[in-house]
Amino acid sequence: MPEFSTNTLALADDIDDRERASNGSSRYGAYLDQRARWFTDDGDPLGAVEFARAAWQVATSPVMSPGYVDIRPDLSAVTAHVTEDYELVLRVDVPIRQSALAHRPDDLGDWTAAWGRDPWRTTGDRWRALVEPERITRSALLVTATLLIPVPDHRLTEPSANGPGALLTFEAKDAVATLLQTLNAHAHLVNELMGTAR
Repeated sequence: MPEFSTNTLALADDIDDRERASNGSSRYGAYLDQRARWFTDDGDPLGAVEFARAAWQVATSPVMSPGYVDIRPDLSAVTAHVTEDYELVLRVDVPIRQSALAHRPDDLGDWTAAWGRDPWRTTGDRWRALVEPERITRSALLVTATLLIPVPDHRLTEPSANGPGALLTFEAKDAVATLLQTLNAHAHLVNELMGTAR
């Protein structure tokens, strides 16, 4: 099973996908087949940008839980968006601890309430998932940095699938692999934000 590292913000596990498949070949493929209409425009395949966005959406929570794509626990979310200029962008939401801030406001009292550790989504001591405090009895400072990563158009492939089946699964997995490569190539930016660059 693949593991997270400082170079990995998200990953996909094809062995796990096959072993958990209700259709005998791919759990992700079964989810794609159920949402095949998301991948067509009046019977024609979507363009590469919209196809990749839809493939990522199906591959991640909340559509698949657990997802075909596993996001590193210390990140709030990684989502795919299409801009007004029809460009694909990956949005990475990174919770930032108060200690990482250069300046913390001191006129609002004691900032002891902050992100807390989620014991259910944390992988060891390295990748700590953070959640809002359960009880808020004083001011809380919850800082989230949003990193936008453009996906170069030339990296995306025009799909030909126009319905459920093996071709849709193959092309969606290919699109997701491209997005994972682009995302993980920018892991150093997230690590610098969190003070974990090594």
